[in-house]
Amino acid sequence: MCAMFADVHGQRRPRRGSFGPGGPGFGRGMGRGFGRGGGRSGGWQQADLPATEDLTAWLAGRLPADWFVEAPQARVDRDEILIVGTLADPQVDGDEAAKAAARAGRASRFREESREQRMAIAEEAQARYGRTVSWGVRSGQDEILFTHLAAPVMTRLRQPERQVLDTLVDAGVARSRADALAWCVRLVGEHAEQWLAGLRSAMTEVDKLRKEGPAL
Repeated sequence: MCAMFADVHGQRRPRRGSFGPGGPGFGRGMGRGFGRGGGRSGGWQQADLPATEDLTAWLAGRLPADWFVEAPQARVDRDEILIVGTLADPQVDGDEAAKAAARAGRASRFREESREQRMAIAEEAQARYGRTVSWGVRSGQDEILFTHLAAPVMTRLRQPERQVLDTLVDAGVARSRADALAWCVRLVGEHAEQWLAGLRSAMTEVDKLRKEGPAL
């Protein structure tokens, strides 16, 4: 179960023309030359971005030791680093609804109490890795994401593909074609994770070889 909340002041977002997509609600950026865009035609390629191989180690050294009960999970793509940590489960008596309320309360408390520190850490990580940094927590079976990047993706679809999206909308599975497309992407990810993981690994090796090649 995944809950999503707006956290306008929880972290600073990049300006348009800095790294990452800009737009209303985005805060101060980290300067030019990071992330996607950066004045380059067609956006950044994976090899142009700072490497994130040491991200887990950096987070282990940078995050306060008492925030999470285990090492946080860092999910990385070309645009964003999403840091999700597991909170200690609150010990409360009562039914499942009461326990769920206690977990939600603990997540809310962490969100408020850690806000300033998360902002500072996010700015450091954005400068180091050239990606927007977002936050989330896991409490019990729930994953609660604070404000995170929703990157627009431009695409052109022919009628058969549009009919698939419209069927999902008409059936109430999605609210719009954009939601339907996101649903399709999630479905592919769930059923092809092993293949996608192998593909990512292969691309990482290609990027490494490209960096080791002679400069033109």
